[in-house]
Amino acid sequence: KGFCSSLKFMKRKLDHGPDGRPFPAGKKHCKGATPTTFGDLRLANGHSAQRRRVISGPPPSGLQDWLQTFQMWSGPERLLALDELIDRCETSQVKHVMQVIEPQFQRDFISLLPKELALYVLTFLAPRDLLQAAQTCRYWRILAEDNLLWREKCREEGISEFASYRRRESVRPSPAVSPWKSAYIRQHRIETNWRKGGTGDPMVLKGHDDHVITCLQFSGDLIVSGSDDNTLKVWSAVTGKCLRTLTGHTGGVWCSQMAVATVISGSTDRTLRVWDAESGECVHTLYGHTSTVRCMHLHGNRVVSGSRDTTLRMWNVTTGQCEHVLTGHVAAVRCVQYDGRRVVSGGYDYMVKVWDPETEVCLHTLQGHTNRVYSLQFDGVFVVSGSLDTSIRVWDAETGGCVHTLTGHQSLTSGMELRDNILVSGNADSTVRVWDIRTGLCLHTLQGPNKHQSAVTCLQFCRGLVLSSSDDGTVKLWDLRTGAWLRDVVALQSRGSGGVVWRIKASDTRLVCAAGSRNGTEETKLLIMDFDLDDTKTEAD
Repeated sequence: KGFCSSLKFMKRKLDHGPDGRPFPAGKKHCKGATPTTFGDLRLANGHSAQRRRVISGPPPSGLQDWLQTFQMWSGPERLLALDELIDRCETSQVKHVMQVIEPQFQRDFISLLPKELALYVLTFLAPRDLLQAAQTCRYWRILAEDNLLWREKCREEGISEFASYRRRESVRPSPAVSPWKSAYIRQHRIETNWRKGGTGDPMVLKGHDDHVITCLQFSGDLIVSGSDDNTLKVWSAVTGKCLRTLTGHTGGVWCSQMAVATVISGSTDRTLRVWDAESGECVHTLYGHTSTVRCMHLHGNRVVSGSRDTTLRMWNVTTGQCEHVLTGHVAAVRCVQYDGRRVVSGGYDYMVKVWDPETEVCLHTLQGHTNRVYSLQFDGVFVVSGSLDTSIRVWDAETGGCVHTLTGHQSLTSGMELRDNILVSGNADSTVRVWDIRTGLCLHTLQGPNKHQSAVTCLQFCRGLVLSSSDDGTVKLWDLRTGAWLRDVVALQSRGSGGVVWRIKASDTRLVCAAGSRNGTEETKLLIMDFDLDDTKTEAD
């Protein structure tokens, strides 16, 4: 239906050129003599002059005399006769006339146009209709494979480059297929796999015995998990093998960050360690904190760590040196954000602080929460803080003023994600909420019959989707725009009886989940789901 309506729209566009101006009056779109009779038209279209015969016995007597009389009449008289004849025909007879006539007036108008104009007309088709048009005939397929045409379609969909067309190393798109078209089809498949599933069972990676996985990172094809067993493990996202175990901490690992193959970990042993995930080497051990390193944030080659010793420290990852110490909190620092210019920290003293790390000056102390601050987001303009007091506060980073207080959650806001002024918050009340921080309005509450049955443990959002994990042993997928539940991406066998999904990390094509239990009902493991497909799949899939 969509394809046909698009074709009708395209036909209307033929009355105008690429610049939007109408063609000059009387301009012909094709050359050749104009057929004078229907028989001439059939010959012009390459059909035999022999009409399809109706098997109904010999022709009626007087037929030739009737035809000669018809030919003697003028044009208006013939039209009048045809009107009267049609009125006297049965439906099956009119249908027969249509079957004979209609094919002769169906013109391949695309093939009659210059290539540039034909491509211009095809730009009005949606990508799905372009794929259908390519199956019409060989010439339409050539047009529908035009690389610049598909580049425009990719631009409309926000696909920035076909260079991101990844797949298993040596595989390359066929030279006959537009690389931009291949990129579009790949992105469409990935989107479909996220929303509808069908990628098979997840890859299961078992490790850390029965300990809790406390932090999770991945970059490229490397996954790094940290645990309260004092170790980190480096895994291959492709093979699922544990490539190496990073040992050295003498206490549980509570936080980590990763950039390419550099991993930074923080531990209850009061140190940070910088690792090379490729070799497994501990490059630096960073001493300075006097209690558990509880949080950290990496930007460029600097990482800011927050500790239960109430301080924050800025470290140079390359040299291993502590460059700045930020003091001012009077209780444990629980969360930190760093954008390369400002540091924002939240603590158990109910305070949020904005720092200039270079001068080690606290620019603003954001007061308003009435209980511990557990989560932060900072986009350079707004600071968003989540607290055990059930509220979320939006602050102006430059003035320190409270812009909005977001209310609606009933318990601790343990995790948040902020992007383009849209905030997603996960709460111990088992709900996820979507907010517009410019207006302070709650756009959606992700709940209903498919809501989580226990506290939300982690959040991610990408591709217009929200992923939420929970103590109930599931990972749920939601539509960010509508707030609708789409499906359960992960559902542990022990869900509801002790199984927990502790952490999730997502990219455009992969989801990694850290799962286990606190009562032995579920083994500690990582689940990897790949939503990309092999290029060897046919385009018709």
